[in-house]
Amino acid sequence: MNDKLWKNSACNIVDALLSKTIKPTDVLDALELRCASVNETINALPTLCFDRAYDSALKIEAKKETAVGHDSGYPFYGLPIPIKDTYKVAGVRTTFGSLAFENYIPDCSDIIVQTIERAGGIIYAKSNTPEFEAGASTFNEVFGFTRNPWNTLHSAGGSSGGAAASVASGMAFIAQGSDFACSLRYPAAFCGVVGLRPTPGLIPQGPGKLSYQSLSVLGPIARTVNDIGLAMDGFCGFDPRDALSNPMKYPPNVFRQAAESPAAPKSFAYSPDLGQAVVSKEIKKIVNNAVNKLSSHGPNMAYEHPELDECHEAFNTLRAFQFATVWGDVMIANQDELKPEVVWNIERGFELDANTLSKAEHLRSDLRLRMIEFLDLHNFLITPATPVTPPKVEERFVKSIEGEEMKTYLDWLALGYAITITGCPTIALPCGINKMGLPVGLQITGRPYDELNLLKFAAWVENILIEEMACEKNDLIS
Repeated sequence: MNDKLWKNSACNIVDALLSKTIKPTDVLDALELRCASVNETINALPTLCFDRAYDSALKIEAKKETAVGHDSGYPFYGLPIPIKDTYKVAGVRTTFGSLAFENYIPDCSDIIVQTIERAGGIIYAKSNTPEFEAGASTFNEVFGFTRNPWNTLHSAGGSSGGAAASVASGMAFIAQGSDFACSLRYPAAFCGVVGLRPTPGLIPQGPGKLSYQSLSVLGPIARTVNDIGLAMDGFCGFDPRDALSNPMKYPPNVFRQAAESPAAPKSFAYSPDLGQAVVSKEIKKIVNNAVNKLSSHGPNMAYEHPELDECHEAFNTLRAFQFATVWGDVMIANQDELKPEVVWNIERGFELDANTLSKAEHLRSDLRLRMIEFLDLHNFLITPATPVTPPKVEERFVKSIEGEEMKTYLDWLALGYAITITGCPTIALPCGINKMGLPVGLQITGRPYDELNLLKFAAWVENILIEEMACEKNDLIS
């Protein structure tokens, strides 16, 4: 058994599983050793369920599949995958990062877990997350802080921080996460990996209390664009329990094939701040250099962005409404156990009136149309993935950028939620490293349901910029 299997890509592992060069139990053995080596330091996967995972692996190994291969509709074939701790796994402790659910063990799994397991994925761990996914820094009163594998003094981001840190540190090949304001993209950028926020409806979610919401979506985190493509093949699907679930049927392996077919558009747009966010000079310099390198390889680049001034009002209102709807009853019963940011979100939601909600929905519609018209003209929009490099792990949120104070704990998330509110898919990937050796990412936004072309462009970008990430990593990820 090769205990260094964790160093391989998810695609390589699945190829080896399909060819029966290795077995699912071999992969679990390697991950269990890797978790034992680094998880105590990183704290990315606070809940492990390897016994459950080995049971699943043995069942997969015992199967006599008649249709085995990339076209079998069984894309993972025993690949272990951790689940974010805000999504239920039957029989496995699921805390939502909250003392109110500290000892909760669900009887049934959420739709995404069922989807992954039908695709041959094996659940072996829950990844750490802030309470109810509130905030872009992963810490909670149940499990504590998740640390950045590149430098453990720094944050892994959030809310999918545990997912990103597990992938970056070799404890996972791909990980399931979710994105509300920026929760796949910020941690991916902070941890030097790749995170895709897909079009709402592509990946089924729920069942939940707000079936028609489209701000929060599920998505994958992985080390490469190719592995993101593989993950999408297994994550996507139709489930009628999700009111927005898209019945579009994709051929097997179509997302991986797209990710393995790098292609540049004739043109793209670039904005260092979307005209909405305060972004550090350091981030702007590194991303500017990366984007200029991309444009030197052929595509025309326009320094432009759509008009998104109303994104703050629309997002903050709809976010507050969603928090109040989903978690309001929990706050009423357990307010003393919830962190202040969560209480603040919910209380804002309780204060909303119909006129405020109506205006927010009108603004959201306008913002979406403007973004789509902009992308019809420019194909893709590139921006920094985050406004700063990873802050210190103890910081609950970034309070100032370039001397400008953030009024609320949401303000530093504007680069993320300005895209969220449009409903467009967007992918974050590494583009450089700062002087402290911490990764920097950019995000690429594309048209709704155009993930295949987005993956092709992202793969092309990754190939061009890969040398930017060629530096010596610390011992935790070497």
